Amino acid sequence: MSAESHPLLPPVRLHSEAELARDALATPLLSAAVRLARWAGPGTRVGAGGELLDEQLPEAAGLLGLGTDPDGPAYASQAWRVAVDAGLVEVTEPEDVERDTDEGGFASAEPGEDLALVTGGTPGDVLDLWLAALDSVLADAAVPDLEDLVDALDAGGEIDFEQLDWDPQRESDFLDGVLANLYLLTVAEGGAGEGPVPLPVLAASMVVPEDMGDPTEEVLEQVSDAMMRLDDQFRQLEPIGLVEFQPVDEALMAEADDEEFAELGVPGIADDEDVSRYGLVRLTPLGLYGIRARMQEAGIEVPAVGDLADKGADVLLDAVSGFSEDTAQAEIELWLAAGRDRSAAAAELLAAARGGDAGGPLRRLRCQQALSLAGGHVGGHSGAGAGAGAGAEVDAGAEVEPVVRAVLDDPELGGLARVWLAEHGAAGIPAPTETMVFWLTLDTLAAQLAAGGETDELSGLMASLTERHSGFFDTVWRVEHPATAEVLEAMGRLHPDRKAAKEARKSAFKARSRHA
Repeated sequence: MSAESHPLLPPVRLHSEAELARDALATPLLSAAVRLARWAGPGTRVGAGGELLDEQLPEAAGLLGLGTDPDGPAYASQAWRVAVDAGLVEVTEPEDVERDTDEGGFASAEPGEDLALVTGGTPGDVLDLWLAALDSVLADAAVPDLEDLVDALDAGGEIDFEQLDWDPQRESDFLDGVLANLYLLTVAEGGAGEGPVPLPVLAASMVVPEDMGDPTEEVLEQVSDAMMRLDDQFRQLEPIGLVEFQPVDEALMAEADDEEFAELGVPGIADDEDVSRYGLVRLTPLGLYGIRARMQEAGIEVPAVGDLADKGADVLLDAVSGFSEDTAQAEIELWLAAGRDRSAAAAELLAAARGGDAGGPLRRLRCQQALSLAGGHVGGHSGAGAGAGAGAEVDAGAEVEPVVRAVLDDPELGGLARVWLAEHGAAGIPAPTETMVFWLTLDTLAAQLAAGGETDELSGLMASLTERHSGFFDTVWRVEHPATAEVLEAMGRLHPDRKAAKEARKSAFKARSRHA
């Protein structure tokens, strides 16, 4: 994974380390590795590379409940490799190692020191073990299957790598790229979220150039080949808990024809085709954690919700201005829950919301969202009021209200303050001036434009706001707001009433001319 390929990623919402550690220990492959590590030695004889000997595999498979499964020995062998690679088993080669011309020598194995971390370590220790196990599985997944290796054997029994066309680094980079794309599709706003990603979509993300129109037959064939590679690799990655995977339908593989691929966001699948037949993959919560950790190790900045909990309100509002509303709310909740006094937090948020720069409107919108959370009830079962007493609730609005009232006369924050006070049922709210009403209207529309672009929802909001104010366009162009002209131009494009849209364009011209 390269830092250049994913310069900016949305924040991911991770489960707690305790939850993730429980998930890690429950994964089939790591739990099997732990069982084999406890079964080992001391003095268990193994191959020179630390691998279990062929005669040991049936017993190991039986220990895992796979004694009658024809794939049991292979699975036991893989679980043992994971145990060795994760440090659950320690392999040593004594000085008087027995040499055998057929086997190439033996070593001995016994439970490693890290095995104790499974029950006696912290959640972070367990996750480190899982990450080491994941590295082992990913390395295996990047290796060609046995059938390809056999086909590439030359007359002397050596692997012909040119015939195999296998470059270990290239294969590793391909798999890293696939997982990074799957991560991005999962966390991106409008992406897969918690839903599965069709395998063709993922394959195409690695093969089809972004600027390509209709793909060529050669590209379609590459997508098909990539799908088959990924089908095999995700089957290997599922037992370590990285993904939930629905493989490609075997019947489909038997009848597959490149011409069947057409459109589903990907060349090749007809609109009425059951996409699940082509394979579906989803990163688990543990998988999100694992891929994020690998991307961080590669030097990529991969934010997570909660990263801003110890930052100032200025950093918080700037950052969450680029988040979706749900993600912004989650980040703000964690920021407020980080031991902050509610009145001091509210004052800091309001101070950070000021400014006539282009980011000001959206910053104030997120400030309003934060103030609504800061002024709610804390304590009880929310988890945010630790220290308030079991089952206790504190009306934080009473703490925040004086801070909000202090900005009622502020030209940038006064409208926002009145909205907050009204929402919280406060008494004695002074009526806003006409200028403040129009300024807040422009600020709100500018924030919505910055947050979501020119949407149908925004068009409806524009109609609602202009209907409430008679002579809106006769007055609004005179308002000293940094985004007056831009908002009016947007209203000229989006307002559902043609007459109002025309008036908006005229007002935008007046606003521009005023400052020319």
